[in-house]
Amino acid sequence: MNEAQEFCEIPTVNAESEDIERLLKEAKVVAVVGVSRDPTKDSHIVAKYLSQHYRTYFINPHADEINGHKVYASLKDLPEVPDIVDIFRAPSKVPPIVDEATEIGAKAVWMQIGVVNNEAAQKAKEAGLIVVQNKCIMVEHKKLKASGKL
Repeated sequence: MNEAQEFCEIPTVNAESEDIERLLKEAKVVAVVGVSRDPTKDSHIVAKYLSQHYRTYFINPHADEINGHKVYASLKDLPEVPDIVDIFRAPSKVPPIVDEATEIGAKAVWMQIGVVNNEAAQKAKEAGLIVVQNKCIMVEHKKLKASGKL
């Protein structure tokens, strides 16, 4: 089974709209885990968009540079703690990313559309992180911007 064929759970843990709005307003630093070198992939497009609005770090252990950005192998390699860890990985790959986000002191984990891992989400919530599952951070940011809330 490849990553695209993984079953997507229905999120049982998810931030409320007000929490998402506050998070996107207050965040300064975002780390995007799973950024692709391919400019046609969603992870590349979203990371590029986020870099226009936040200090954005790209995480991909198989690249040194993407779209002019230095790329880091893991969250632990970042020079500062991200407010939001945006995850573009298969649901089965989420638990160690959530563990790492918790260890470094991130404020939130954000799982993109199609990425849901309720067990990892519950663990993150219990550790005090804001958790967003199965939503696109770029779409949510654009909606808030269009409504004048950002």
